[in-house]
Amino acid sequence: MKKYNVAVVGATGMVGRKMLQVLEERQLPIDNFYAFASAKSAGKQIDFNGKSYTVIELTEANIAKYKIDFAIFSAGGGTSKTFAPVFAKQGTVVIDNSSQWRMDPSVPLVVPEVNPQDLSWHKNIIANPNCSTIQAVVALAPLHKKYGIKRIVYSTYQAVSGAGVAGYDDLKNGINGVSPKKFPKPIFGNCLPHIDVFLPNGYTKEEEKMINETRKILGDDTLKITATTVRVPVYHGHSESINVEFKKPITLDGVREALKNAEGVVLMDDPENGVYPTALECENKDEVFVGRLRLDDSVENGLNMWVVADNIRKGAATNAVQIAQTLIKQDK
Repeated sequence: MKKYNVAVVGATGMVGRKMLQVLEERQLPIDNFYAFASAKSAGKQIDFNGKSYTVIELTEANIAKYKIDFAIFSAGGGTSKTFAPVFAKQGTVVIDNSSQWRMDPSVPLVVPEVNPQDLSWHKNIIANPNCSTIQAVVALAPLHKKYGIKRIVYSTYQAVSGAGVAGYDDLKNGINGVSPKKFPKPIFGNCLPHIDVFLPNGYTKEEEKMINETRKILGDDTLKITATTVRVPVYHGHSESINVEFKKPITLDGVREALKNAEGVVLMDDPENGVYPTALECENKDEVFVGRLRLDDSVENGLNMWVVADNIRKGAATNAVQIAQTLIKQDK
């Protein structure tokens, strides 16, 4: 079996460590492994697949020392802007978890269950979508294929881990009355309709990400989409209320059938018996969970759905590793 040299850039961060876990679990055929991080973390030891590795400082000179097939990035947009092209230039396929390349028309934005065909035109940089977008499109894609989406209204309830360790700490410390350091207002016992920065049109950058990324992944720039994204006092797992209008008539049985047969989707839709997905139940799982399906009679061909996933796993680490797995499968 062919083996590959794999690097994780930002290996010591919250998402980077989750990437290591997912790489181990999914048993990618790895020959040599490299952990890159900032100068602050360089020299630390990190465990992977039963071995200890020394973290390498991310510099152009250090990148040039190694022949790497895949570099999975979780190190922020600025780092990606500087170093992803360095890897790409020497033939490494970069799978980037930041927002830096997502809307670049020359870079594919990929969720393997939805648009793996877009991997065919990559130029050594592939973008991993926003966590909230990933779980939404996994649930929406089979319905779009069957009925054709006309309009989407997103309302999200997003975990503090989506803001990294600092966001996680704000909730943990806020329980004891400590003032927030990451968020603009306390998150404990609170909901903040404020994720990322506000734009001149009144939307936040997170909301625009969901709108633009959904169109790109589903391959339809005409989709009418609006979003309100909210940070809630939950450690792990994003929950989303998604209201959809379709072009064709729908039935709940037809919707359920499409979702049951969709790759990466778990249907939990028996509310009378307490069966619907919650963030706690979905923690540390790779699938996207869907429930609370009901027709929206206020519009023609309308549907309400509740979509939950672990934002650090499926929303970041797992999706990136799945992209590498898909490329390896194609390589065979």
